[in-house]
Amino acid sequence: MGIYPFTQPLDKLIIAPLQVVLVYPQIPPNTGNIARTCAGTKTPLHLVEPLGFEISDRWLKRAGLDYWEYVQLYVHPDWQSCRALAQRWVCFSAKGETHFQQFSYQPGDWLVFGSETSGLPPEILATNPTVYIPFAEPRVRSYNLSVSVAVGLFEARRQLGL
Repeated sequence: MGIYPFTQPLDKLIIAPLQVVLVYPQIPPNTGNIARTCAGTKTPLHLVEPLGFEISDRWLKRAGLDYWEYVQLYVHPDWQSCRALAQRWVCFSAKGETHFQQFSYQPGDWLVFGSETSGLPPEILATNPTVYIPFAEPRVRSYNLSVSVAVGLFEARRQLGL
C-alpha cells in the first residue's frame, strides 16, 4: 500500500494502455465516480496534490462504492513528478485545440483533467497536446468532471480497440 489507504506505491506503477490523471481534484464524489470508472476499465488513476479533500473522505469512499480494491490508485505530491512518469500527456480542456474524437490516441497515453473549479494550469496546457469535448449550448462552460473523464477515456479506448 502507498502512503494513503488503498493507494499503490509509485515504485510499483502498473503499465497500462491508458492512465487517467486528475490534477488538483476538489470534489470527493467526482473522484470516487472516476475511481469506479477506472476500476471497471482497469485504468490506473493518478491524483495530483494538493487535493481538495482528504483521501479518507467518506463521500469519496461512498462514490467509489466497494470497488476501491480494484482501483490502481496513485497519489503524486505535484504535477511535475507525475508528468515525469508519462510518455505523453493528453490534456482535456474547454480551451483545447483538437476535438476529442479527432485526436489520435496512442497506447501509453495519460489522459489529464484539471480541477472542477479552475481546470488545468496554463503551464500544463502550454506544454502538452490539448483536446476539448464540444458543447451544443454555448452558455455551458464545462461538463461534470466524472462525465468528462468517462467520455474521454471511452473514446480513447474505442480508438485503441480496448
